[in-house]
Amino acid sequence: MNFDYSPKVHDLLAQLTAFMDEHIYPNEQAIHQVEPEERWSTSPLMESLKVKAKAAGLWNLFLPPVYGDYSPGLTNLEYAPLAEIMGRTTWAPEVFNCSAPDTANMEVLAKYGTPAQQKRWLEPLLAGDIRSAFAMTEPDVASSDATNIQTLIKREGDEYVISGHKFYISGACRKQCEIFIVMGKTDPDNPNRHQQQSMILIPSDAMGIEVVRPMQVLGYDDAPEGHAEVIFNEVRVPVDNMILGEGRGFEIAQGRLGPGRIHHCMRSVGAAQRALEMMCQRANTRIAFGKPLIKQQSIREDIAKSACQIEQARLLTLKTAERMDVAGNKEAKEMIAMLKIVGPNMALDVIDRAIQIHGAAGLSQDTFLASMYAWQRALRFADGPDQVHMMQLGRNTARQYDVSD
Repeated sequence: MNFDYSPKVHDLLAQLTAFMDEHIYPNEQAIHQVEPEERWSTSPLMESLKVKAKAAGLWNLFLPPVYGDYSPGLTNLEYAPLAEIMGRTTWAPEVFNCSAPDTANMEVLAKYGTPAQQKRWLEPLLAGDIRSAFAMTEPDVASSDATNIQTLIKREGDEYVISGHKFYISGACRKQCEIFIVMGKTDPDNPNRHQQQSMILIPSDAMGIEVVRPMQVLGYDDAPEGHAEVIFNEVRVPVDNMILGEGRGFEIAQGRLGPGRIHHCMRSVGAAQRALEMMCQRANTRIAFGKPLIKQQSIREDIAKSACQIEQARLLTLKTAERMDVAGNKEAKEMIAMLKIVGPNMALDVIDRAIQIHGAAGLSQDTFLASMYAWQRALRFADGPDQVHMMQLGRNTARQYDVSD
């Protein structure tokens, strides 16, 4: 299995690395320096960086070739090292129009949307002119089992009426969020629990939408993105806003989550790699008990463990990406599950060690470590909690060796 990067990827890596050095790292503090009343709006600095990235051709890199005119033509394997570089800063992917939840929402619209839906919503998302949200998780049910979703989508004539309570809806707090993809039930009494759900497009300015509050993640509200509690109170949209058809929501969700999961894990590798580099720099320069930290055996062991874990996760990421490219997302589902279990947990281990080596500074706002730790911890829930992936992976693995029949 050959994971050598093509000349095209080497060129993009060089461009992206130079862009990060020139425009991203120097602005890691400045990006948060906005007036309080503007904190839920995309900052002028972010908008200017997006213009620069688009002009450099570092734009929409996540879409694989299958999406034709919408795609820059990179495979998952080619995109992996680029996403790793973007993952070194929490907000960097947005600069290149490669951030969640927009990436997965764009893939849904590209794969399942009608031409009218693509014209109205996909094209401005691809241009970076608007942002989006994906509303599935609910506070009153275990949303890790998508068949539990209680939001109702009822047809009345030429409209659907949507009523439900969602929370931790990434992106819904941002003023530039113009479209929700909402998962709910159109046929709650269907004996097939996987055909009860549907997905529908709801403009953010539709009557009846109440963004209640931003939910915090380990103390962070992550403005301007935010993770909102949202109530849909008899929101009405045209029947043409249904995606793919009634009862197809679970199918769409499965198609949406595969690429989204691996993109998160690609970025987790980048976050961990940066934490390792910071760990090494700190160990080489910090003096304690009369000598550099790197002279302590426990510090060397932490660095060695971290390097091993990162390389293992990186190789699993590349192998999973290659499997998706060759066999398709469905055939790669078990490897995607493995990676989703391994990636964020690996990053948490490495970042935790980096925090420890940095002492009190590792807990502060002066490095990216604390906020990145919170985000990686959240990823153990995003796109399905660890336990769901392990339950399904364990079941499917055991079946391969079942001789009871």
